[in-house]
Amino acid sequence: MKFLLTAIAVLILAGCASFDGRGLAPGTPAAEVERVMGPAADKRVHDGETWLYFPRQPYGQATYVARFGSDGRLVAIEQRLTDDNLARIVPGKTRVDEVRELFGPPYTDTNFQRMQREILEYRMRSVSSPVPYAVYVQASPDGIVREVYKMSDPDYRLGDCCNP
Repeated sequence: MKFLLTAIAVLILAGCASFDGRGLAPGTPAAEVERVMGPAADKRVHDGETWLYFPRQPYGQATYVARFGSDGRLVAIEQRLTDDNLARIVPGKTRVDEVRELFGPPYTDTNFQRMQREILEYRMRSVSSPVPYAVYVQASPDGIVREVYKMSDPDYRLGDCCNP
């Protein structure tokens, strides 16, 4: 019986899409990448490359971008929700469409009419901290980022269960 349960668990896990595209090599065709990683949430063309976005939010706290050359073959897979990329967002200068191109689809996209703000929310994890965080990118109606807030993830509750 134990063997049967183990075999079923292995089969179920084998059927799941790859979380980060591990094992995919440069040169892999786009169709194979989507078969392994699941359907892309967004597709963009940038400098002659096609980018497919695979967000793993909220609790995966990652967005992977598979970059393809003009021949339709994989160039690289990148994790985009990083502190280095967050530092590239400059309030008053960066456009919200640049944020979407850099980070991909947000976890939430909310429009606050009275504040005149569109707010994109991304859930991230930092190499320097075990606590995940939420990033709120606020843009004005002209499409310019006005504020960027980085806060502890409001859903992270490890301290609720593990502190005396």
